[in-house]
Amino acid sequence: MFAESHARRLGLQGYVRNRYDGAVEVEAEGGTQALERFLELLRQGPRMARIEDVRVRWMSFKGDLGPFGVRG
Repeated sequence: MFAESHARRLGLQGYVRNRYDGAVEVEAEGGTQALERFLELLRQGPRMARIEDVRVRWMSFKGDLGPFGVRG
């Protein structure tokens, strides 16, 4: 909910999903300022979360991710 709500508020497209190893994976597209703000928020995380590491890989815009949502 944390990543999804912030991504939607920032007008981003993409997804968030929990991985089997306990990590959270996010793929997002949007404007540079919105993506940078989203990264700041992800690094902070929700109140009760413990963020150990945030790895970022910038990629070319694809434009095929659709509305931001949670994937299973």
